[in-house]
Amino acid sequence: MKDLTKGKPSTLILSFALPIFLGSLLQLTYSLVDTRIVGSYLGEDALAAVGATTTLSNLIVGFLMGLCSGFAIIISQRFGAKDIKGLKKTFAASLTLGIGVAVVLTIVGLVFLNPILRFLNVPHELIETAHQYIFVIIAGLIVSLLYNVFAATLRAIGDTVTPLIILAISVVLNIAGDLFFILVLDAGVRGAAIATVLAQVIAMVSCFVYMIKKYEILRLHKEDFQSFEPEMIKNMLSSGLSMGFMSSLINIGSLTLQTAINKLGQDIIVAHTAARKISEIFMMMFSVFGQTMATYCGQNMGAGKIDRIKKGAKLAIIYTWIWSTGVIVASYTIGPWLVHLVTGSTNETVVLNATNYLKFDTIFYYVTAVICVLRNVMQGLGDHVTPLVSSSLEMIGKIVIAVTLVPWFQYTGVIVAEPIVWFIMVIPLVVQILRMPVLKKAGAKI
Repeated sequence: MKDLTKGKPSTLILSFALPIFLGSLLQLTYSLVDTRIVGSYLGEDALAAVGATTTLSNLIVGFLMGLCSGFAIIISQRFGAKDIKGLKKTFAASLTLGIGVAVVLTIVGLVFLNPILRFLNVPHELIETAHQYIFVIIAGLIVSLLYNVFAATLRAIGDTVTPLIILAISVVLNIAGDLFFILVLDAGVRGAAIATVLAQVIAMVSCFVYMIKKYEILRLHKEDFQSFEPEMIKNMLSSGLSMGFMSSLINIGSLTLQTAINKLGQDIIVAHTAARKISEIFMMMFSVFGQTMATYCGQNMGAGKIDRIKKGAKLAIIYTWIWSTGVIVASYTIGPWLVHLVTGSTNETVVLNATNYLKFDTIFYYVTAVICVLRNVMQGLGDHVTPLVSSSLEMIGKIVIAVTLVPWFQYTGVIVAEPIVWFIMVIPLVVQILRMPVLKKAGAKI
């Protein structure tokens, strides 16, 4: 466990963020290796089929991850306040509420999968392959939910190392599973999805066993699942659904944009799949410091130490801006090599379009960094509305661009989409953080 309410903010933030960064790097490494395995051994048709459903899986899984992160903010506040009974109650509630949501999403996703794929404009020749992949991913949502609840809870009490170790084991097993199911069993893209779910099962069980053996405060009993206080449930749903919908709104915009991209042909689908995979690496640090600040602010909010939040937010923005500078240099120097590394493709159309996407969008990452830090700071402080407003603007912006700029300018319209919405969605965040009552009371300004 790590108490983030005491000690030098810079040291605490970096030491807390490092395991999250390594964990994110492992996840993205798997994602890239998975993409390369599918592209190299199953061909670009299979890669395009998987890529055409990536935004759908990101939407659903991203919502569940956001939900768990939101629940964990309340847990971190209880930990910061040294309220162990309340911590156990919130942990139990996060399991109860999370499983309920995951069951509903699984049923709805599987029942309406075919209409959803048609809505996404997945090319007819790719629908069967896409269905094989995404069906398995949706069927495993409960496993994904449980793992994320356990990992988020560990991070909420300051343990970021254990989720990292378990994730590392899971990634290795996942890659081995990909190769086994695809090369040995010839299971195609369905095999890649099965390998992902099985690896998550192992990670979930490992995380559960460790946390109940290591931390007494996380050992739940029957009474912890009874008599949930309405106010606690309200706070948890407010935080969890806010974080979940924040992720979903972003992904709904991307999903809508993907429907327009899927009309531009297989080469563009593969190019965008590569560009987004690389962008996930480039944006990784924003997510890392976002998660860090959510827990850091949650604990310090619980302890009533508001001034430390101001210092932490400034440091997080500085760190992410330094990262952004390095990313811009990378996109202009080794961009084409990265595209080839991810896809294995030498198709000039694929490489050129993906590289152009990276070169243009990374220039504006300084804005994205501020967005990711501020909305997680606000969540930690209990403002669950403004981040949703910001994410709603992103969703609306991408929908508008999908039906206007993309038909007119083709993939160029996709390339300019995100920078346009970034400048729009940062406005409410900056305005609100400057006028938040809790910060004004502490004499703090961001």
